Amino acid sequence: MTDATRHDASLPPQQRDFLIAPSILSADFARLGEEVEDVLASGADIVHFDVMDNHFVPNLTIGPMICEALRKHGITAPIDAHLMVKPVDRLIGDFIDAGADYITFHPEGSDHIDRSLQLIRDGGVKSGLVFNPATPLSYLDHVMDKVDMILLMSVNPGFGGQAFIPAALAKLREARRRIDASGYPIRLEVDGGVKVDNIAEIARAGADTFVAGSAIFKAGQDADPHRYDSVLRDFREQLATAR
Repeated sequence: MTDATRHDASLPPQQRDFLIAPSILSADFARLGEEVEDVLASGADIVHFDVMDNHFVPNLTIGPMICEALRKHGITAPIDAHLMVKPVDRLIGDFIDAGADYITFHPEGSDHIDRSLQLIRDGGVKSGLVFNPATPLSYLDHVMDKVDMILLMSVNPGFGGQAFIPAALAKLREARRRIDASGYPIRLEVDGGVKVDNIAEIARAGADTFVAGSAIFKAGQDADPHRYDSVLRDFREQLATAR
């Protein structure tokens, strides 16, 4: 499995460490532990949590207890908790305690972005900011030194299965420019409508970490532990064309 901490932001696409992060929002929650085990065994790198509060976004999903339960189940892969909540600080502490490796949040969810980022890092966890399609990247201007992950939403958050918004490609290129200019080892993640037929184009625009939910979990509906092998292989083959 790829080491999610190894990364050089200044590398060109052909040398970047591409990571695939299945979103468990699309998994079968009746057998979540098995789903996560199988998708990791098929070659996924990171477990992505979509945490929604039915306030900041119009849906209600999962909390830190699920993260803790997966750790107790034996999942050791990096867990990437995307907090679509407001206010965010209390849940930051809860996800640190539950065993998250990355915690990302929306700047609109915090009254003090710098403080929230530092709270994550003080807990020994990697920190990140998330940008909705219409949220400007200018929120990064004074906090690049506290950010380990930049997550760009390529759909409006709240529900899985939405189509990729093409304007996200230009935003990815700008985010990549900012990362390269900063010199910091910041991952650039994209979430929303990522599929086999567009992942290479998304990688060429600058992304190195790819969240995919329905494109992965809906590809395997039976109990075969190898049911995700094919779609993960297809993703890797497409990423290879971006190198």
